[in-house]
Amino acid sequence: MTTVLISGAGIAGPALANLLTRAGFRVTVVERAKGLRTGGYPVDVRGPAVEALRRTGVLDAAAEAHVDLRRITFLTDGGEPFAEIDPLTMTGGSEGRDIEVPRGLLTDLLHASTGNDVDYRFSESITALTDRGDDVHVTFASGREEVFDLVVGADGLHSPVRRLVFGDESDFLRPLGLCFAGFTIPTPDSMVREARMQNAPGRIAAIYAPDGSGLSHGFLTTTAEGPLATARSSTEQIVAAVRAAFAGSAGIVPDLLAALDRADDVYADSVCQVRMDTWSRGRVALVGDAAFAPSFPTGQGTSLALVGAYVLAGELATRATHTEAFAAYREVVRDYADLNHGLADNGAARLVPRTGEALAARNTMLTSPPEGDPAPEQNHAINSLELPDYARLARL
Repeated sequence: MTTVLISGAGIAGPALANLLTRAGFRVTVVERAKGLRTGGYPVDVRGPAVEALRRTGVLDAAAEAHVDLRRITFLTDGGEPFAEIDPLTMTGGSEGRDIEVPRGLLTDLLHASTGNDVDYRFSESITALTDRGDDVHVTFASGREEVFDLVVGADGLHSPVRRLVFGDESDFLRPLGLCFAGFTIPTPDSMVREARMQNAPGRIAAIYAPDGSGLSHGFLTTTAEGPLATARSSTEQIVAAVRAAFAGSAGIVPDLLAALDRADDVYADSVCQVRMDTWSRGRVALVGDAAFAPSFPTGQGTSLALVGAYVLAGELATRATHTEAFAAYREVVRDYADLNHGLADNGAARLVPRTGEALAARNTMLTSPPEGDPAPEQNHAINSLELPDYARLARL
């Protein structure tokens, strides 16, 4: 039986574990966190990713938790509403087919779907890899050493596996010139299944209230230069930059800044894509954000992760060798990933116009939208891949 070690228990890792186990592989997943990361904002599953999720067996349960965001309200820099739009106008996708679900719930469903068939090890991570041609010798943070047939990095934008095997992340990260802080906040009165976005040139403050739970998600995003845009800065550095950018702002910003002070779940980072010529080397491969993170302005990170995991599992289950499988995986997913990467610049420009003129033009588009498909570029990219049918991944 082929043994596979997966680093990362986010979305791509458990999805891949689910599919490989079904195909007869013996899978181990390591995750440096103490347990599943059950929080996080809702994520979109669109286009072929919906079918990929169906083939993991968890689509129905995920669809029951569909957020069904009803509107996005845009505010002036002073906090006054001036436009209310259907979310599909900004994000693209197909109403009635695509779903939006809490990230933690999706992670939990994928993890639970593997039952006792996958060896999950939390508070553990990979510190060294040696590809010996016939296998991979792995050293863990705990000091444990083991040998696996294959290793897959599904460990995010700042992937340790990618660093160990492919080199420093600066060779692969494409910065979009933004940094952000995200955190949980109490839901403002009267907000349910809606988002409010307040722009000024070069920055956006947002509140996302996905349900009636009483908790929502706050985001403060601003343009960034130097290390804040091109390298991994500390949470403290990014929060300081965000605070400086929003100092003195009105509207929803003071409440967001106050919530930022109280939050114990702040996630802050630069906004980057991952661009790589290859997603594998020897017996090691990458999937999800580690291989092809598209960045959050595209809204396609989760869909790419699910599609990538499905195709990688299918090719490994189908091909005679891992070398053939890794090459086919890249061939199938490459154009889909490239098209979704291409959404980032336009998405960032719509979310965070950098000048007064650009902001005015964006606002005019919101108040006087063009006729026809409101998001043609997004819809083309979202639906640009026909998912292969791998018989060995069929639901038993």
